[in-house]
Amino acid sequence: MDQIVYIVIAVIAIIFITRAIKIVPQQHAWVVERLGRYDRTLTPGLSIVVPFVDRVAYKHSLKEVPLDVPSQVCITKDNTQLQVDGILFFQITDPMRASYGSSDFMIAITQLAQTTLRSMVGKMELDKTFEERDAINAQVVNALDEAASNWGVKVLRYEIKDLTPPAEILRAMQAQITAEREKRALIAASEGRRQEQINIATGEREAFIARSEGEKQAEINNAQGEASAILAVAEASAEAIRKIAAAIQSPGGEQAVQLKVAEKAVEAYAQLAQKNNTMIVPGNMTEVSALIASAMAVMKQSGTNSPR
Repeated sequence: MDQIVYIVIAVIAIIFITRAIKIVPQQHAWVVERLGRYDRTLTPGLSIVVPFVDRVAYKHSLKEVPLDVPSQVCITKDNTQLQVDGILFFQITDPMRASYGSSDFMIAITQLAQTTLRSMVGKMELDKTFEERDAINAQVVNALDEAASNWGVKVLRYEIKDLTPPAEILRAMQAQITAEREKRALIAASEGRRQEQINIATGEREAFIARSEGEKQAEINNAQGEASAILAVAEASAEAIRKIAAAIQSPGGEQAVQLKVAEKAVEAYAQLAQKNNTMIVPGNMTEVSALIASAMAVMKQSGTNSPR
């Protein structure tokens, strides 16, 4: 009989210890009620509760939780039906409020996300809903976070997974995209032709300028060459005149000049006679002497005026 009592006491002690010791996993929180009222929240680790008086009423995970928001039909501002579904990420920040703030905070968050999304899409036209997905996501998160704070839940982000318009709208959008691409292709081709014409015109203009510059430089070079040749001839003539003047002033120079002038006069008469087919002979030889004297006078005057 005593053994049975010991066994019963041992069993009761084991049950008592088992119910008194609670080990909470990491990133979890357990809500303890004492005699039906909230008492405390157990944090990760070993905790002791009073058996049959305390009980773990709720167990919450403090990890980030993804929640799939069911697909729904939304009406845009331009009266177009749009099938929308998304996913919501939330985290419990207050286990006590998550336990007593709502009978089922997950259902409440889901329903609130759907109604907020319908409201946001209803304020936009169809094209804007595709362009403003980030803005829609941010507005849904703000609306949910404000309401979920009373439930001890922090809404981290919301992402739209799919936006599906009706098949007729999809075909119209595809046709619009095709037309827009063809338009861009035509514009690109015309811009290419325009740029080609501009390049050709620019090349011809630069080539014409280059040719004109070359011709101008060639004319300048020719002019400079001719000027140099004229200058060289003038310098040579001046040097020849100076040498002739020096030769005239040397002994025997005047006699040589007289002889040269006489020869030139005779040659001139001879050439004149050949051209006119007539033999011309001076009537008075003193004319030749006078011509020679005049030439000598000019040569002397040039010699006296020339620089030495």
